[in-house]
Amino acid sequence: MSADLFDEYGRDTDADDKHRPLAARMRPRSFDNFAGQEQSICRGKLLRRAIEADKIGSIILFGPPGSGKTTLAKVIAEITNSRFVNISAVTSNVSELKRIASEARNRKQTTGRQTILFIDEIHRFNKSQQDVLLPHVEYGVLSIIGTTTYNPFFYINAALVSRSKVFQLNPLNKDDIRRILERAAADSENGLGDMNIQIDKDALEHWTEVSEGDARKALNALEVAALTTDPDEKGVRHIDITAAEESIQKKAVVYDRDGDQHYDTISAFIKSLRGSDPDAGLYWLAKMLHAGEDPRFIARRLVILAAEDVGNADPQALVLATATFQAVDMIGMPEAQIPLAQAVTYIATAPKSNASYVGLNRARKDVEEHRTQEVPRHLRDTHYSGAKKLGHGEGYQYAHDHPDHIVEQEYMPEKKVYYEPTNLGFEAQIAGRIKYWKKQLKTRQQTRNDERRTHRTG
Repeated sequence: MSADLFDEYGRDTDADDKHRPLAARMRPRSFDNFAGQEQSICRGKLLRRAIEADKIGSIILFGPPGSGKTTLAKVIAEITNSRFVNISAVTSNVSELKRIASEARNRKQTTGRQTILFIDEIHRFNKSQQDVLLPHVEYGVLSIIGTTTYNPFFYINAALVSRSKVFQLNPLNKDDIRRILERAAADSENGLGDMNIQIDKDALEHWTEVSEGDARKALNALEVAALTTDPDEKGVRHIDITAAEESIQKKAVVYDRDGDQHYDTISAFIKSLRGSDPDAGLYWLAKMLHAGEDPRFIARRLVILAAEDVGNADPQALVLATATFQAVDMIGMPEAQIPLAQAVTYIATAPKSNASYVGLNRARKDVEEHRTQEVPRHLRDTHYSGAKKLGHGEGYQYAHDHPDHIVEQEYMPEKKVYYEPTNLGFEAQIAGRIKYWKKQLKTRQQTRNDERRTHRTG
């Protein structure tokens, strides 16, 4: 059975019920009071035009909590002439979906009226439930409006996504949140206008800051503050910064450990360290730790980062990162954040080189795309019976028997250069060393050539 947020025509069934949460009562029913999301619903944009023309088709709205997904569905419900059915993926099942689809088919055949199925938290549907919807969307039996906080390209049937328009909603900005709170405080019909509320500027700013762009969270805080603040002798409920802080408690960072926030934040973390910004690195580290990210996951990424992006420009970065991983594993939180912070600042400020990784990728490309080179006979293993009979090791020159412990001999049949050290940090010394070796080997070869000519002419 459909949820009761909307009636048959999508309108509130209890719009005048003052006992509902403030966030539900203040939900706009038209674009006039809709805050934020200008990139999608300002006049002239595709989504706005489709809604106002009642040609919405199937859409998926994804974005963080409190960004207006359900509110936008309510606006559509008010505008559309289609039959609007509302369900939640948390409580619905296959049999209900089949029933709704059957009713939609009958409705279209008998009256020509389209059905729009609103599915809250559509990502909670399993594959079989999503597959039930697919043919009905494909043949236009019904249109869907799905809302989700997860990236639909990862969590929703690809065939269903391809048949829908996907719109991303962003967290509301501070000005949007401020307007929503001020409107709720002044609205006598659905808001708190009859409570004679006076909100200090710093209290209002606190809510706009810590609500993380979530209108629902901000409105809930306002309601709690208003209901728990006694009126003064003039009947005014004065909400100061103390009341505002108590009403919203600890700031909850939006972070899903297996979703977009997880991957986006670790991506920002890695790119900040690669870009040599220790402050940004510490910020993203703090966000992940505050949100409860596994510190061992962060430490593993630091080990990879040290090898990939610092490399031989500062070999100690990998040593420190590996030690950090071991320390984090041994001591756990909260102390583990101390070595993590040290590793972050060291890696961020270290000279950078990805020459080793680039060299490996070049070599892998040659292995994958070209004929595989045979191991030269003089380099082959000699530690087994019969190796000498095969000529393995014959002519091999032991590097330590030569000046500078280097010797000119064939190490691969087709000589290639994969590793090109930079002139940064310790890698500059490596580059200089390679240059010196080449010069020495060239000098030796020149000496041998001179000796041969002298021997021939002698």
